[in-house]
Amino acid sequence: MANVEALYKELIAEWAKRPPNTVKCGQLLDQLKVALVKMAFLPTDGNDAQSSKKQLILARSVLEVAVEHSVLSKDLLAFERYMAQLKCYYYDYAKIIGESESKYKLLGLNLLYLLSGNRVSDFHTELELLSVDVIQHNQFIRPILALEQYIMEGRYNKIFQAKSTVPVEVYSYFMDLLLETVRDEIGACIEKSYDKISAKDAAKRLNLRVPDEIKAFGEKRQWKLEATGDYSFTDRSVKPKELLPSEELAEQVLSYARDLEMIV
Repeated sequence: MANVEALYKELIAEWAKRPPNTVKCGQLLDQLKVALVKMAFLPTDGNDAQSSKKQLILARSVLEVAVEHSVLSKDLLAFERYMAQLKCYYYDYAKIIGESESKYKLLGLNLLYLLSGNRVSDFHTELELLSVDVIQHNQFIRPILALEQYIMEGRYNKIFQAKSTVPVEVYSYFMDLLLETVRDEIGACIEKSYDKISAKDAAKRLNLRVPDEIKAFGEKRQWKLEATGDYSFTDRSVKPKELLPSEELAEQVLSYARDLEMIV
């Protein structure tokens, strides 16, 4: 236990630096993970949990740093893995070790992650674990719920504006991913709504202010740029003609008519 505590103190000291040394923190986290596994940091019954309260709090703190470190490293798989482990401490052992100061900050971060990946069903599943009071008033949860509402209502301009008002800095990466998701939704709508649109108007709708950004976006979506500087979607908007099975439809209508006569 003494070795684990020493590693944890070193991790906290490195993590407190601005900016933190992500490589060094990653190495310390790897060592702590091995040490925690040897300590069986997830107890199997209530008696174990009561007797290892100190270890549980330490393990929770390590995982909280690991979650933020994974965001800083842009490692989404690690984020999901650490978040899944951390929720055990937030929900299953809360009565034993109390509530962490970082709980709602990281739960809000997880909600933003799910929203940025358009995982709406998972988003609502996580919301159901929270109380109504927390959802409506918590400073980390309420803004994320508002973002989901903006998406449902199609008020994408509000999402772009929210970029500058994230609750904490660690939310910025997932906010950028959410903006990419929103731009893809807007791009899909543009393709279906316009036969042709100027690069300037497209950039305005996508909230892109640098010419290179709209150019990169158009290339990603495989938009056709004409010599006039307009994007053309004519090829995409023309649907192939479908032959209607007229004889089959006529037979069905006559069959329904006969059935109605028999009922009457």
